[in-house]
Amino acid sequence: MFVPFLIMLREGLEAALIVSLISSYLKRTGRKQWFPALWTGVFIATTICVALGVFINQTTGEFPQKEQELFEGIVAVVAVAILTSMVFWMRQAARNMRAQLEEAVDQALNQSRCGGLALVLMVFLAVAREGLESIFFLLATFTQDVGYAPAIGALLGLATAIVLGILLYLGGIRLNMANFFYWSGLFILFVAAGLAAGAVRAFHEAGIWNHFQTVVFDMSNVLSTHSLLGTLLQGVLGYQESPSISEVTVYFFYLIPTLLLFLLPTRSQRQLSL
Repeated sequence: MFVPFLIMLREGLEAALIVSLISSYLKRTGRKQWFPALWTGVFIATTICVALGVFINQTTGEFPQKEQELFEGIVAVVAVAILTSMVFWMRQAARNMRAQLEEAVDQALNQSRCGGLALVLMVFLAVAREGLESIFFLLATFTQDVGYAPAIGALLGLATAIVLGILLYLGGIRLNMANFFYWSGLFILFVAAGLAAGAVRAFHEAGIWNHFQTVVFDMSNVLSTHSLLGTLLQGVLGYQESPSISEVTVYFFYLIPTLLLFLLPTRSQRQLSL
């Protein structure tokens, strides 16, 4: 429940931040007449993402067992790629997002013949990007954690993000976005490592990957996935009580390089230190 909450909070907050910054800029520059175009883009993107998520979730249940495992593995790989790109993109973009968005809004509205359409498209692409990222992550999460808890966590995260977005627009709160995206990004890299290991396990169950399946260690007597802590670790970090060599290898092969890259100073931070 916590991981879907955090991901939807982060993804939702990214989308809410974009919409809030654009709304504030339109209001500040006396162009509130473009608000309908803004919300049209939000509505279209949200509708398409929800419909796509429901369609994929409903149709995958009809797959045979091996095809189901293959689909889960592919979704996990896509989710890892999306989460990784999201973390590193936001780490670079968080400091200059306002200026970049304001410049993009000006360029869109300066197109006199189709300024409204350009703004709709701009907002649609920004919100749809976050929505599609959320879809693939949630699909990967729901296949590993059944029940209502992941869905409740995702809805709570999205609701929290919407409330924070409204408060940001109204000026009711001020958040240190750089710190928020840094620490949430650091945590997400561990989540993505667990998904990568889970993808290997799914491919094995689908009969595609059968190499290096020797069990590295067996923690079932110490920290079983049926225990409260084991279940929590499994849902949050992808913990397995008896992982194979391939699962452990993929976990650390992904985690160590990405952590090193993430902990390196960004280009703007290096320039500030000079």
